[in-house]
Amino acid sequence: MPCEGCMERDNVSTSATMEFLLLGFSELLRLRVLLFLIFLMVHLVTLAGNTMIFVAVVMEPSRSPMLFFLCQLSAIELCYTLVIAPKALLSLVVVDGSTISFLGCAAQMHLFVALGGAECFLLAAMSYDRYVAICQPLRYAAVMSEGLCLRLALMSGLGAFVVALGLTAAVFRLPFCQSHRINHFFCNVPAVLHLACTQSYAPELPLLAACVLLLLLPFLLILVSYVCIAGALLHITSSVGRGKAFSTCISQLAITLLHYGCATFIYIRPKSSYSPAQDKVVSLVYTNLTPLMYPFIYSLRNKEIRGILRKMLRRKKIAQVN
Repeated sequence: MPCEGCMERDNVSTSATMEFLLLGFSELLRLRVLLFLIFLMVHLVTLAGNTMIFVAVVMEPSRSPMLFFLCQLSAIELCYTLVIAPKALLSLVVVDGSTISFLGCAAQMHLFVALGGAECFLLAAMSYDRYVAICQPLRYAAVMSEGLCLRLALMSGLGAFVVALGLTAAVFRLPFCQSHRINHFFCNVPAVLHLACTQSYAPELPLLAACVLLLLLPFLLILVSYVCIAGALLHITSSVGRGKAFSTCISQLAITLLHYGCATFIYIRPKSSYSPAQDKVVSLVYTNLTPLMYPFIYSLRNKEIRGILRKMLRRKKIAQVN
């Protein structure tokens, strides 16, 4: 139901001329220089860490399925940073916030949701890999073939891309009020929905459907995989063997809890309970700290990654000596 003050827009003219204003952290004027330096350092470390893992795995001739999925995960985190970081940093430089075009906002939202959804599906694929490795170790090589890994990665990306496209189209077909000030540092779905001139809950239905497909469905698959893994671990009599099997899952469990905890808080909430301040804080963790922690968690917990990085350092030292 359109509200008073809504701007009637046609898709041809508005998409070319309409702009949104990303307020970012304009309320923290005294801290914006410090925040800029902190976020810049975080983004640079994130880019360096994920690039290092991505290059290391790509250069490895014999890659296990888990390494293949880690490579995909690092690529997603690199894209996350490149999609969000430029506008977030610009909002700290410009005092009154930075502008973003209608199409630019839609593109940023679509890429962010698609990357987040692809990560959810990828985490589900990784949990299935751990299930086969622990519960069916003799069939692991046959089940987790290179072809299956490629199909899982492709399905994760395409599925998330389609769902994100539908959600973005539904959001940007809504009538927006005269105020186009987005109280956020990027075009997040709840922040843009907050500007919609509607009094009903109908605009939230596409978001709910996207949450079911991109969050709930992969989470259920992950839950089923780890329930089966837990059952298999109970049948391992050796405490050493049980600890070794559990250590292969702990990294992914940590990543899954971080990813789903933040995503659930941001997206599975009614519009009436939307809080810009809380949303920005959780989004900061989701878009900055989580991608930053991924390389450290996997490089410290994964023996294969540590081995590959050591080989890279040895090659670099040999090249320098020569």
